[in-house]
Amino acid sequence: MALTTTTLSSAVLVTDNTIAVASATGFAAGNFVIVDQELMKVVQTYVSGTTIGVLRGQNGTATLAHPTTANVTTGLGSDFADASTMTVNTYPTVRARTTVSYSTSGAIALPPAGQDQIVVLNGTSTLTMTLALPTKDMDGNFLYIFSNGKGAHTVNVTTAGLGNGGTTMDVGTYNTTEATGCALMALNGFWLLWANGIASSGTQLAGVVWA
Repeated sequence: MALTTTTLSSAVLVTDNTIAVASATGFAAGNFVIVDQELMKVVQTYVSGTTIGVLRGQNGTATLAHPTTANVTTGLGSDFADASTMTVNTYPTVRARTTVSYSTSGAIALPPAGQDQIVVLNGTSTLTMTLALPTKDMDGNFLYIFSNGKGAHTVNVTTAGLGNGGTTMDVGTYNTTEATGCALMALNGFWLLWANGIASSGTQLAGVVWA
């Protein structure tokens, strides 16, 4: 089974023990559900329908209020990252952050669900990097990709490009004027560009050019 994402069709209060979703596809008794940073579990009595009984605040996550149209991702425990060591990842308030660096061309490793990652592209020789799309349990992960030298590195976001923009937003090119970088956030199975250098009057002065 794979992770399935829909949205809330009505707001969820802290005291609610049901959630209303736009689509019931993928939901089943015993499934795990992630809304924002809260992990829930579908009750065993659930059979069908878009109003779903849930056990709130699983795996030590905080029970929170959630607004209408918030993403709702569901699946088996084995569908989520790191299922070999735990039922499903927890999402702590203080997020872990790791740093990895690359000196040769290749694929950028994805950070684990619930964890941010700094990627450093070393040197001035051009590195050609690829970046796979995030999995849906990575929602909210930040990925910071920086050069520590003035290299014309490229990062190719495979399959769908940034924000599902396709070939108009699938290759980021660094420049040889300054060491620079960008920040991406995972959301609903795509990387979204969050920050990209600085701009003045609509003109990009620094950062990574995506095209």
